Amino acid sequence: MADESENGQEKTEEPTPKRRQDAKDKGQVPRSRELNTTMIMVLGAGGLLVFGSYMAGQLFEAFNLAFRIDREDVFDPEAPFHYLREAIWVGLKAVAPFALVMLVAAMLTPALMGGWTMSAKGMAPKLEKMSPIKGLGRMFGTKALIELVKALAKVLVVMSVALMLFWAMHQRIQGITTEPLHQGMLHGATLFFWAFFALASSLILVAAVDIPYQLWDHTQKLKMTKQEVKDENKETMGKPEVKQKIKQLQNEIAQGRMMENVPKADVVVTNPTHFAIALRYDQERMRAPQVVAKGMDVLALRIREVAQENEIPLFEAPPLARALYHTAELEQEIPAGLYLSVAQVLAYIYQLQSARRQGGKRPERPEPGVPDEFAGYAATDTDDPGATRH
Repeated sequence: MADESENGQEKTEEPTPKRRQDAKDKGQVPRSRELNTTMIMVLGAGGLLVFGSYMAGQLFEAFNLAFRIDREDVFDPEAPFHYLREAIWVGLKAVAPFALVMLVAAMLTPALMGGWTMSAKGMAPKLEKMSPIKGLGRMFGTKALIELVKALAKVLVVMSVALMLFWAMHQRIQGITTEPLHQGMLHGATLFFWAFFALASSLILVAAVDIPYQLWDHTQKLKMTKQEVKDENKETMGKPEVKQKIKQLQNEIAQGRMMENVPKADVVVTNPTHFAIALRYDQERMRAPQVVAKGMDVLALRIREVAQENEIPLFEAPPLARALYHTAELEQEIPAGLYLSVAQVLAYIYQLQSARRQGGKRPERPEPGVPDEFAGYAATDTDDPGATRH
């Protein structure tokens, strides 16, 4: 059954990107303690395998400093401080590579799941967490039971691997007692490092189960009701900057689609400079010519450039261009009142193309007018769109 919100509505909707980002801002990201523990243990065991010999050598040097003291230094009150400084320096050199590996592991492991987060909201004290009743609920709740199962699983896995390792290595462990001290210590350290690495690697099984569960559990906590999704959409879409961005993207998409349609046009009617309207007519599929692209000023210039690049004819007819721009919708048929004017233009273009192909006489160029109902859009004394009367 889906979780319920405080008002009783079921949380059936997947969390939105905004919901996830808000949760991340509060420090609420999926975490797997098993993954963190496993990675630190595995990398630590790997560091011991790589730097174990070096660390053992430094350890022997520390032993030499501690147990091989010159006779004259016994009576020197400054000698103990000298040996202490040397021992500390040797000890630091011994653990420095391993400490660096562990530091990198501790820093990088959280980034594997959920990423790094620094949130003041997440660190702020919460009074509800101090409630004894809620504390008891957490102790005996489902999450506590799952944690108990994971802990038992870790014990069983590690114990099983430890028993198998002991069974496989017991003869070699017994043989160390017969080896010289130096060789026995190196041999014992090698066995210990490999056993530690195997035990740490066994935790990968637990982490492999815990990671999908934590991701699922995090998603379940962030699920939303239908009303929450609606409210978030209203809040997001209502912001002026979001509306402006959406409008800008829509315009860019529309302009891009228009430019793709210009090469399919039969003719581009121009103002000649301020307006450009690309028309297409398919006698078999269209009842009337359609506007595939239209624009003013810079966009009109771009339409003309694309048309010229694709050898689409330009037809200069200022009144008709203005009327088409103001009354014809993009990707829609032109108004019925402009059928005759556009038909004159298309007929002229078709005759002109036929004459060029067959070498006939060039047709007479028409001067298409516009009906009185479009006179308010078309009438102007200049090519300035600001002078157009509406």
